[in-house]
Amino acid sequence: MGATRGIGAETAIALAHHGWNIRALARNGCPKDSADSYEWVKGNALDRDSVVMAAKGVDAIVHAVNPAGYRKWAKLVLPMVDNTIAAAQASGARVLLPGTIYNFGAGAFPDLREDSPQQAETHKGKIRIALEQKLEAAGREGVRALIVRFGDFFGPRTGNSWFSQALVKPNRPVTSILNPGVKGIGHAWCYLPDAGEAFAQLMDRAEELATFESFHFRGHWDEDGTQMIMAIRRACDNQNIPVKTLPWWLLRLASPFNETMRELYATRPLWAAPIKLDNTKLLRFLGKEPHTPLLKAVETTLRGLRCIVG
Repeated sequence: MGATRGIGAETAIALAHHGWNIRALARNGCPKDSADSYEWVKGNALDRDSVVMAAKGVDAIVHAVNPAGYRKWAKLVLPMVDNTIAAAQASGARVLLPGTIYNFGAGAFPDLREDSPQQAETHKGKIRIALEQKLEAAGREGVRALIVRFGDFFGPRTGNSWFSQALVKPNRPVTSILNPGVKGIGHAWCYLPDAGEAFAQLMDRAEELATFESFHFRGHWDEDGTQMIMAIRRACDNQNIPVKTLPWWLLRLASPFNETMRELYATRPLWAAPIKLDNTKLLRFLGKEPHTPLLKAVETTLRGLRCIVG
């Protein structure tokens, strides 16, 4: 679910490379000019019957769907996961969920571990906590789940992300960088193909996983908030690309009138404090974390977003 872009797309690609057959649920069925070998099924994450039918006979369900533009989170996010849980109960499949740092509040910063207290201070974070609690409760009834928690995504098939909606603009040369962060404040980034590969490697050893299992993925740690900017400049071969600070005040002013702006502004504390994902448990299990060097990952991302051509 969510195989057309973002973490869902990359997880599907990685699982296919590891020998899995992919059945992909999408509202319009197979995307135009699709070059993959997936079995595309027309359906909607909010339609329980279509989700249950699509999951018939599968071994894993990747739950990589979110409301577009952060809209209607309170109404849509939990019903979506309820449908996935129902499908997992019917099929016996394991649910794979990309986790977020939204679940945590300042009391857990800066180093987030799997057992760090989830005390979100934002509306979105509280919903994500409730989502994971539903999976954990389902585990007590035999539903298996695997959560891997990541930082902010970037990659050649990125959907909604700070990288592709703030730092750069898809389909345009990079003439400036809009930075949501603060110089000197570290930030966690995750290259999407590495995230998908992590899921695939963990599923290679699914029989060793607990019924309800979670791991943290370190990804690319930008220790002072400038390394991602420098990587974009190097990938563009232009060290003079200007950096502009995101006008958070403008998002705040628009918040009462626009749900997307309100939810974006609510993430500001996650940029104002260093937040690092402790991957000790993942390293202990896999031996090493999938990792693409930052410059290569950024260049591939910019080419995928058509910010670099030729």
